[in-house]
This record gives sequence, C-alpha cells and structure tokens, in this order.
Amino acid sequence: MDHIVFEVGTALLLVAIASIIAGKLRFSIIPFLIVLGMLVGPHAPKLGILDLRFIESQEIIHFLGQMGILFLLFYLGLEFSVQKLIKSGRNIVVGGSIYVLLNFVLGLAYGFLVQMSLYETLIIAGMLSVSSSAIVAKVLVDLRRTGNAETELILGIILFDDIFLAVFLSIMSGLLLGGSTTVGGTILSVLISIGYMLLFFVIARKGPPVLNRLLNITSSEIFIIVVFSAMFFIAGFSETLHVAEAIGALLFGLALSETEHSERIEHLVIPFRDFFGAVFFFSFGLSIDPTTLGDAIWLALGAVILTIVSNIVAGMIAGRKAGLQHKSSLNIGLTIMARGEFTIIVANLGLAGGLAAVLKPFSALYVLILAILGPLFAKESKLMYHGMNKIFKWTDPVKKEKKKNV
Repeated sequence: MDHIVFEVGTALLLVAIASIIAGKLRFSIIPFLIVLGMLVGPHAPKLGILDLRFIESQEIIHFLGQMGILFLLFYLGLEFSVQKLIKSGRNIVVGGSIYVLLNFVLGLAYGFLVQMSLYETLIIAGMLSVSSSAIVAKVLVDLRRTGNAETELILGIILFDDIFLAVFLSIMSGLLLGGSTTVGGTILSVLISIGYMLLFFVIARKGPPVLNRLLNITSSEIFIIVVFSAMFFIAGFSETLHVAEAIGALLFGLALSETEHSERIEHLVIPFRDFFGAVFFFSFGLSIDPTTLGDAIWLALGAVILTIVSNIVAGMIAGRKAGLQHKSSLNIGLTIMARGEFTIIVANLGLAGGLAAVLKPFSALYVLILAILGPLFAKESKLMYHGMNKIFKWTDPVKKEKKKNV
C-alpha cells in the first residue's frame, strides 16, 4: 500500500471487523486483535498478489496503541477511591509481596532448571513476575468488575508490581547495559519513583478543593483539552523518573478520582479508551514474528503452566489474608494472570544486553498464550471456582458460621 492514511484506515477497519466477530461470539476481543496483528504484521508471509502486511504504518499504529494504554489506565484510576486504597495499604503490601516473590522465585528456579545463564535466568524471572496493566484494566472494564470486592486489591498488586519493575529494571540495566552501576544510584532512583507515586496519593487526599476550582470549566471543548493534555504530560514526565508512563496515567486518574468532576471526565474518556485500547492489542500482535515461535514453544509452555499455578496460589493467599472469600481470592489470581507490555520490555532489555536470542520468541509466545488464557480464565472464573471447590471443599465463611451455630 502506497498511501499511509489508507494503510492505517485499512488496519483500523480490520480491527473493527475482528471486534464485531468477537462480539458476536461473546468473547474477549483481546486475543482476536493480537492474532489479527500477527496475521497482517510485517513478519507475515505475502500470499501472491495479496499483501496485507502493515509495514509502513507500523510506527503510527504502535503510537496509537501507546495512547490506548494511557487511556485504559487513566480510566481505571478514575474508577477507584484513593481513600479506600490507602485504607487497604497493608493488604496491598502483603498481597503484592506474596505475588511478586512467589512468581520471581519460581521464575529463578525455572531458569536454572532449563540451564539458562545467571543473567538470562534473572530476565526470565522478571518476565514471569510482571502482569499486564493494560490487559488487566481491559478485563476489569469488559467484565464490569470495577466495583467488585477484590478489585481494589488487584489494583494495589498492579501498583506494587510496577514498583518492583522499577527496581528490577534499574538493577538489570546497570548489570547488562553498564548504566547506573552504583548501589547508591540505584537506591536513589527507586526512592524517587516511590516518592513520586506517594505524591499523587497526597494530592488525591488533600488536593480535591484546588483541583475542583482548576477544572471548573464550562466549555466541554476546553475541559477535554486541559484534562487530556495534563494526562499526556504527566505520563511522559513519569517515564523520565523510571515510572512506567501507563502508571503515570493511572496515578493521575487516581488523583482526579476524588474530585467532583470525575464522572464528567469518565464520560469523556470512555470512547477514547475503547478505540485506542483496541488498537494497542492489534499493534502488539504486529510486533510478533510467527515464524520464530516454534523455537521456544516448549520453553514457553513450561513457563505458562508455572505462571498459571503460581498466580492462582498467590491470588488465593493474598485474597484470604485480606479477608476475602475464596471466590474473590480466586478472581485475583485469574485476573492478573495475563502478561503483556511489561514482559516484552524486560525481554527487550535482555536482548539489548546481548543475552540469548531465544528470549524474543519465548517472550512473544509466553505473552500471546497468557494474553489469551488470562481474559478467558477471568471470564470463566465462576466455572473454575465451582470446579476447584469440588476438589478443595472450600466453605463459605457465612455457611461455616451457620454450621457452628447448629
């Protein structure tokens, strides 16, 4: 295709068709869009005169996809109450620690088991430890679970996961790329990231009166320009402090969640969230080369099985410790099981550091399988709960109490 606008338009038309098919089948659109991206990406084969490979427009589509992550996380931040999150602070630290430690330790064991070098093992452990904020956000919105009891803990674990990612990337960048190699420099970088996140929690608690006055704008046109401009600026600025830009958008959403304008902002964000969010998953599929997947299929399948088990166990422990019922606890592990953009970032760091080339197809296959299974497991969580309940004989606390009183 010679015309860039026509190429982007065709790509978006395919996204629309895939979304319609997914809707007809009542299935999450995420796996449909990822597979579609693989089928028409720059690595897909050319079939005679039929060439649907989106090569020239890939960078533009990737940028539109990045906007999708920002809108998804910004909306998720608006949906939650900062005061409730702070009240759940202990549960977040406990749940996040359990989740990251269990996945990271099992990742280390897996890396050594498949005879990877020390640095490759550390990269694999990092990849297995970070869930996909974008997919988790999409699943929560699609399944209308933003008001569920376990959702605040899920959000907390995502935030905790990002702090871990900041620490991990800082240390591994120093080791692999020869950047910040001093312990003091790494600690300072991590403290700045944590302090930046805490700043938004303070703004959310103390800042609503000021924010309400600043956002008291009658014109919808000016209102949306001000809010979206601030979101993009804060997301970009966050990246300079080694905080993921998507988490920057999430924190900005959290800061605005307590203002009297939050519902007005949500109403304006939803169309952008849905459109650009779909483009993100399509653009992720474009980046995958299907021909390289066979080189790492067994390695990826082993990691997928390990991740499924560790996520269910970590979710159950974190949820039960937070006082949630078995069903809600199971939902935690199933919802944060998906892997995506952060796993790819960790893998790319390993490749930039000259580690084994198999990390690329491994990361692509690992992310693709869990991007399909994660939303599917979350959607069928009720069915999985009934199945597991027959094995483990979980008893609802209310019913248990009634039995005691009989």
